[in-house]
This record gives sequence, C-alpha cells and structure tokens, in this order.
Amino acid sequence: MNHKNYAKTKLACYLGFVTQAISANFAPLLFLTFHDAYGISFSEIAMISVVFYVTQLVVDIVCVKLADRFGYRACIVTSEITSAIGLAGLAFVPDLFSNHLLGILICVVVYAIGSGLIEVLCSPIIEACPFENKEKTMSLLHSFYCWGAVGVIVGSTLFFSVFGIAHWRILALLWALIPLYNVINFAVCPIEPIVEEGKGMTIKQLLKTKRFWLFIILMICAGASEITMAQWASAFVESALHVSKTWGDLAGPCGFAVFMGLSRVLYGKFGEKLDLSVFMIISGSLCFVSYLLTALANIPFMGLIGCMACGFSVGIMWPGSISISSKTIPTGGTAMFALLALAGDIGGTLGPAVVGNVSQLSDNNLQAGILGGIGFPLILVICVVIARRWNKNRML
Repeated sequence: MNHKNYAKTKLACYLGFVTQAISANFAPLLFLTFHDAYGISFSEIAMISVVFYVTQLVVDIVCVKLADRFGYRACIVTSEITSAIGLAGLAFVPDLFSNHLLGILICVVVYAIGSGLIEVLCSPIIEACPFENKEKTMSLLHSFYCWGAVGVIVGSTLFFSVFGIAHWRILALLWALIPLYNVINFAVCPIEPIVEEGKGMTIKQLLKTKRFWLFIILMICAGASEITMAQWASAFVESALHVSKTWGDLAGPCGFAVFMGLSRVLYGKFGEKLDLSVFMIISGSLCFVSYLLTALANIPFMGLIGCMACGFSVGIMWPGSISISSKTIPTGGTAMFALLALAGDIGGTLGPAVVGNVSQLSDNNLQAGILGGIGFPLILVICVVIARRWNKNRML
C-alpha cells in the first residue's frame, strides 16, 4: 500500500504554476517603467517577451535529455532556483550594466529557463501520481497558472498604488520569495516516474507515430486560442472601452484569467461526471463564438463579454489536450510532454502574430485581427472529434 503524501506534490506543482505565471506576467507590467527609467525604446522592450518565449521553446526541446540524465527532482528544483534568481535579479542586475536592456534580458533568460522546466515537468509529475481522476487533477493544476496571473496583476497594481511604481525593485524581490519557498517543497515531496525506466518513447518514435501529430496540431490550436486573446485583451479593452491602462489590465487580461481559472476549477470539481472530449468540443465551439462576438460586436460591452467568454472557453484546452494525449499514448513519457509544451508555445507565438498582422493589414483594426484568429478553435474541435472517433473505434 502506498502511504506517500502526494498532497505535498500537489502543493509544489500548484506553486510551480504560480511561479510560471509570475515569470510570464510581472515584467510586462514594467514595460513603461523600463522605458522611462532606463530610456529603452519600445522596439527594444519588445525583445523581453521574445527572449522569454524563445528561451522557453529551447528548454522545451532540451528538457527531455535533462530530465533523463539528471532526473525529475533535480530539474524541477532547478526550475524554482532559476526562477527565484531571475526575478530577484531584476532588482539590481540591470543597474550593473551600462546597457540596461542587456541586464534585463539576462534576468529574463534565467527565469525563463525555470518557467520552461515548470511547463514541461509539472504536468507529468502530477500525471505520475496515483490520483483517481487524472483529468480532473490536471485541470485543477493548470488553474493555478490563472490564479497566479490574477495575483501578480492585482497584487502588483495594489503595490504600485500604495507604495508607488518607483519601488518596483522591492516587489521583484517579494515575488521571488514564492519560487524560493517552493524549492523546499520540490526537494521533499514524493515524485514518481511517468513511465518505467527504459519504456518511455523517444522523440524519434513519437514523431513517427501518426496519432501523435494530431495531438501536436491540437496543442498548437489550444495554445493559439488561449494566448491570442490573453495577449490582446488589454489592448482591445483599452481601445474599445476607452479606459485607463490600470482598468484596462484589470478588465482585460485579469478578467480573462479569472474566467479561465474558473473554468479549470469547475472541471476540477465536476470532471469525473463529464466526458472530457465532449467538454472540449463544447469549449472549442464556445471559443469560436466568443471570437466572433469580440470581433463583430458593435457595442463595446458585448466585446468585453466575448473576451470573458473566451477566457472560460479556453480553460480546459491546454490541460485537456495533455490529458487526451497521455491517455491515448500512455508510454509517451517525458518526450511527449516536452513536445506538447513546445507545440503549445508555438501556438502561443503564432496566434498573437496572426492577429497583429491581420490588424495591420486591416488599417490597424484590432477587431479584424481578432477575427483572423477564429480558425484555431475550429481546428481544435475537428481534432478532438477525430481523436474521439479513434477511441470509439478502438483504432489506437
């Protein structure tokens, strides 16, 4: 009988996703501050997001070798250490360089390494634990990224309102305490192998598996559907509702994250009563409708409703895609989780780029740009329908 306390593993992974949310969302809140304090141009500031996501993509690729060579525990503990060092480094490293942007980017690379490792490793760590309903647990796990995003946006906004934006370095140190504390959790919690040693599929084997390519497309669309609206929500709310930056962030990306988190929590609570593939088909269809509503609404408030509905609809897409993939290919191992994370990040890069380019071609019409992203949830629904038929016909 297994008497290990996997509640500690849950807590560690939950805080891992909170750490990832801090890494992804804190620096963007300081873009204008970096511009004013360091004289960095907006075109150069854009490099911060590019470097963050490119670093994550690289980590997605190399993580398989790292996890196989050093083990899950060593890698996940390293993720928290690098996240803490990178976030804390923002407080003083940029001032050590005459080129302040270089100092910022060094910190971004360091905490992006941690974020990439968390993205790849936390899901299989939870998947390997002997929980009764893996799909339910996976959805609840991913909800903590949403609550982390809400926490860093609201918490930072309150901090700046009370103490002033000039003290942002102190806040960077405070946020770094969360991954620093979580180092202890990952060091002592039980961690099981996702598959028996030597039985996990290699990247080459996965790439030769036709079924796996469907899940790659599924993850690309899941990432694109989620990140596209999340990235453009603030700009959309500000331009459509003509509100301040502060309220734009709270109503846009923060509101989007709240509804996305709510969706994941609800599935985490009632997931055992629901068919995951059916829920994803409904969610994809709702996402399609919400993109339409956001893009075509003539009344600004209805556009905001579309944005919030989109947050709710995409909640299950990323964790659900992982659960369907791991259930269909149980021996996929670390390689599969790494490639799925890579596909999700590719979608998260591709989707916002499509919206930006379509908006520019449409005379900077952001609503037209959002309409350009409508194909991602539609393709996701088609992929889930195909996977569902495979399961029904026992063609796996």
